[in-house]
Amino acid sequence: MEYNLKVKLIHKDALLPFRANPGDAGLDLFAAEEKLIKPGEAELISTGIMLELPEGTEAQVRPRSGLALKHSVTVLNSPGTIDEGYRGEVKIILINHGKEDFKVEKHMRIAQMVIAPVAIVHITQVEELADSARGAGGFGSSGIK
Repeated sequence: MEYNLKVKLIHKDALLPFRANPGDAGLDLFAAEEKLIKPGEAELISTGIMLELPEGTEAQVRPRSGLALKHSVTVLNSPGTIDEGYRGEVKIILINHGKEDFKVEKHMRIAQMVIAPVAIVHITQVEELADSARGAGGFGSSGIK
């Protein structure tokens, strides 16, 4: 599948989303501002971009593994969803789970965005659901080994 993603830069320090390697699922999103995130706190970080997503798609905002591993910083509402009709600025909620202050710098790669198709679901209210092998088992019912 190929899509055309329209991006508007609305901040002088904004950068276009960028695919670091051919075939990567995610497009890197960059900070358009500097901000300090204290341990245990979350901050809303500006990317300085607005999107016009292709019809029938959503953008999923996901953490960057390097920030999570090296700094314990991640996207708080992961994956965050940007709906097709949203035309506001893309902002990223980052949380610092680490023990040290974390400084977000301009042009730092802070998250990744995956463009995904949206299934159109028709909802039907029923009185009974079909049985399955799993049934109501959940929350660890399949064990850990």
